[in-house]
This record gives sequence, structure tokens and C-alpha cells, in this order.
Amino acid sequence: MFGRDTIAAFLEWVQGAGPWGAVLFGLAYIPAAVLFVPASVLTLGAGFVYGVAQGTVIVSLGSTAGAVAAFITARSVGRGWVAARMARHPALDAVGRAVESDAFKVVLLTRLSPLFPFNLLNYAFGLSPVPLRTYVLASWIGMLPGTIMYIYLGSAARSVAALLSGELHRTRGQQALFAAGLAATVAVTTIVTRRARRALSAIVSTP
Repeated sequence: MFGRDTIAAFLEWVQGAGPWGAVLFGLAYIPAAVLFVPASVLTLGAGFVYGVAQGTVIVSLGSTAGAVAAFITARSVGRGWVAARMARHPALDAVGRAVESDAFKVVLLTRLSPLFPFNLLNYAFGLSPVPLRTYVLASWIGMLPGTIMYIYLGSAARSVAALLSGELHRTRGQQALFAAGLAATVAVTTIVTRRARRALSAIVSTP
């Protein structure tokens, strides 16, 4: 599932599927999140197919829906299995304790920090006392910077094959404009994630 050939076929299909293609594109993040499937290539594909603005909306809504699906799974049918898996990750256990004091801030910072795996974090918060509404809002906001960066990268591809092979060639003028925009996006994302990492470290280390 979500192999290179599958993603290529899916991207080719949604290009001509109109509004329903966009809806299904967003829904694809739900099984990806629940089944621990990395969806970074899918996000790059959103940039290629839909562009930065529309792609950001689709992926933002889809990835948040996927995060919620995994969260609910952890709180219901998968609680025992998730608890056993979390025991192998002390850092996530510390996050679970920290969320008791400031749920919104902790969820937001972990979403901004690249230190925590997206799919595993969804389940970790499912075992924590964080309210669902708080989890949804903080996750949605915290995932936006990384989402925009991946979509911006994907928007540089000239074909599905080029996207999947990493060939993002454009004219010199387009490359210059793209490089400037990408540099700004990466710079902002880096600054935000570094600050989030420091703030989160301070919260987790507090007794």
C-alpha cells in the first residue's frame, strides 16, 4: 500500500478526477496515519497536482483527519497494543506526562518539532488525557509549516515521474524564483522547529 507505483497511479488519476479527486486525496491520509505509512511522498504529490494554495488546504485537512483517526483508534480498539509500543519510547512517555499540565502547548510544540514521528505521536496522544478538541486544533496549527514546505517542494515537479524520481527541473528564471521562495519557507520552518524543540525540552524536563 502507498508504494511508488501505487502513488504514481493515484496522482495520475486525481489529476482528471475534479473535486472528487481532491476529496479522495485528502481521505487517503486516514489509512496512511492509522497504518503507520509515511505520507511525505503523497504530500509532495499534492503540491504537484494542486499547487501550493489548494494543495495546502487538502493536505492540511487530510493529515488532520488522519491524526484524529489514529488518536481515536488509540483510545478505543488499539489501546493495549499502543500502550505496549509506547513503552519502548521513553521520550513519548515524558510527553504524555507533560500534556497533563499544558495540553495545547505540548501538542503544538511536538507537531512543530521534527524529533517526534508523526504517526507514532498520534497514538501517543490517544493514550494521554488531552481533550480531542485541543488535540485537533493544536495538531492542525502545528503541522502547517511542514506541510507547506513539502507541498512547495512538490510544486516544482514537471511530471509525476519527475516528482517520484526527485527531478525538479525548471527554467533558470523559474528556478531562481522557486529557490528564493523555498529558502524563505525552509528558513521559517527551521526557526519555528528549533524554538519548538527548545520550548518542548524545557516543558518535558520540568518535574
